[in-house]
Amino acid sequence: MERRVRALEDRDALRALMIRGWRALDHKDWQTWSACWAEDAVLEFGPWEQIRGREAIRAKVEDAEAPYTSMQHHILNMHVDVAGDRATGIGYMWFIAVTAPGRTSAPYSMGGPYDWEFRRDGDNWLLVRQRIRVWWTEGEDTLRAFGPQ
Repeated sequence: MERRVRALEDRDALRALMIRGWRALDHKDWQTWSACWAEDAVLEFGPWEQIRGREAIRAKVEDAEAPYTSMQHHILNMHVDVAGDRATGIGYMWFIAVTAPGRTSAPYSMGGPYDWEFRRDGDNWLLVRQRIRVWWTEGEDTLRAFGPQ
C-alpha cells in the first residue's frame, strides 16, 4: 500500500511540476519555469539544435518567446511512469502565440508529441530531458521565432 501511495504522490508531483512550469511560460516567469529543469537538462525541439544546460535552455526559449504579447502552452494527454528516483512521461503540445492582440487571424499555433525524462532531487522532481516534435502548425510565425536558428 505504501508503495502505491508513493507512486500516486510522485505522479501527482510530476504533473504539478509541468503545469506550474508551463503556466509560468504563459506569464513569462522565466525564473519559475527554469527552476523546473535540472542543471544538466537537455531540450530537443524540432527546428532547433539540441540545447544543453538549464541556463542555455532558458536563454533560447526566453529569446524565442519574448516577442509574443501572449501565449498559451497546453499539455494534453499527459502520462508519466515512475521507477524509483527516475520517471518518464509523454504528452502532446498545443502552443498558441499571439503576434497582434485583438486580431482573430493573428495567432500562430503548433502541436506535436512531448517525451520527458525526470529525476528526483531530494524532495522535488526536475525535468532532465524534453523532446518536442512539431507535427503541425497553423497560421504564420511572422516573428520567425520557431524556425531553424
